[in-house]
Amino acid sequence: MTHQTFLRFDNVDFTYDSMTGDLLSGVTLHFSRGWTGIVGPNGAGKTTLLFLACGRLQPDQGFVNIPELVCYYCPQRTDDPPEGVEQLMAAHDRDSFILKADLDLKDDDLLRWESLSFGERKRFQIASALYHNPDLLALDEPTNHLDAATRNLLYSALKRYRGIGLLVSHDRELLDDLCRECVFIETPTATLRPGNYSTGAEQARLEKESTVSRLDATRARLDKLEREHARRKHKASKSAGMNPKRGLSPKDHDARARVDGARMTGKDAVQGKLQKQLDGRLDKARKELDTIPVKKEYPTGIVVTGSVCPRPYVLNLAAGNLPLGEHRRLIYPDLNISSRDRIALTGPNGCGKTTLITSILPSLSLPDDRVTYLPQELRIDESVRLMNELHRLPGEKLGWVMNIVSRLGSRPGPLLESSLPSPGETRKIMLALGLLREPWLVIMDEPTNHLDLVSIECLELALADCRSALLLISHDRRFLQTLTQTRWEISRQPDGDCVLDISLAG
Repeated sequence: MTHQTFLRFDNVDFTYDSMTGDLLSGVTLHFSRGWTGIVGPNGAGKTTLLFLACGRLQPDQGFVNIPELVCYYCPQRTDDPPEGVEQLMAAHDRDSFILKADLDLKDDDLLRWESLSFGERKRFQIASALYHNPDLLALDEPTNHLDAATRNLLYSALKRYRGIGLLVSHDRELLDDLCRECVFIETPTATLRPGNYSTGAEQARLEKESTVSRLDATRARLDKLEREHARRKHKASKSAGMNPKRGLSPKDHDARARVDGARMTGKDAVQGKLQKQLDGRLDKARKELDTIPVKKEYPTGIVVTGSVCPRPYVLNLAAGNLPLGEHRRLIYPDLNISSRDRIALTGPNGCGKTTLITSILPSLSLPDDRVTYLPQELRIDESVRLMNELHRLPGEKLGWVMNIVSRLGSRPGPLLESSLPSPGETRKIMLALGLLREPWLVIMDEPTNHLDLVSIECLELALADCRSALLLISHDRRFLQTLTQTRWEISRQPDGDCVLDISLAG
């Protein structure tokens, strides 16, 4: 690492060519050693901030000061083996042995990248990033796909890192455990708050309450002043109709002068002075109202009604086994899903959860349009095809889909302008397209991966009221405990095989 380790954003603006407004505007931040969380809604610019920090993008205005830092970016996607992983696997030093042992990395696994689970790929990705020990390490959703045991190992490994750490995550536990400060992005602004995520979120809540209170007080004061101004104006107009010179001869200049003098030195002069003061207070209150930042609030929350399949069962699959590679198998008993079942499928990384789902899908006794399936990941080319499908929708359906996306916390305008949505936005689009049907069965593979915290809460509440059968694969235990009653749990056996057991969720 270099001696002086810091990173500074100075009044940075950035937008993509396809966008009509700024994604980031006037962003000024300073980072030193230690972990900083980067949080915000899907599509707010969190990954873009990492790209700017690592020099992968250049700002439109302002500058990013990166004083000869060695930077390493660890992406959300796991399509390809990570940069420099071969160097890690070939190394024989102490650090490489610790990382390979802690994260259970094997040379043969790297050779079968396409058949690895996303969680297994993630372990290689993170180990490679930590092994290179850069000055600046930018991690984009590092806990996606990881089982509980691997998450614990990740926490320990990240705590040992001594450079500038930038962590994009929706994992509240990781953000609270690791970060000493957090950047909260609300497009196009970014605010750095001291403390972990919970501390920063509480500070943001208090700031919002203070702003709302100040806004309400200023509006009330302005309303009172405007009513007083209108009252005085009305009174003045009535007084004007009572002409004290009426009845005086036009030639009686002395009498008329005495009336004018009384006006200047009496009540009229006082009223004029008071009116001028009131005009000043009114102008001041209007200017103060204009300076109070008002952020538009968008409604959130979706309804996933689904419908109940008229058949008693949507799946009857006889006991069997599936190959997992390396002469390992996934052994499962008879699997049945009734029209009202709510099932959690759990197990460690690489135990065959996604393999089981892909074998279940063609065995379902349901029309394709009655099944909503959200896979764990989409390749970039699949995400592009999804956007093309979205743009081909007729106006009414497109409006319905984008309303769902909006109520999951992403703004439709910038999303429709994007050629490649973020992974979180991609999942929201897929969910919305799936809900255009009236599904009898909803299958979701790691549904909370990539989603921001607001979206996770919206999805959880919606699925709680869904009438369809549910099959959910997740490492998010709280999510599963809220939504499921039956547990399909896969465990590894000493001989290397994996076995699925069925029980009631506890």
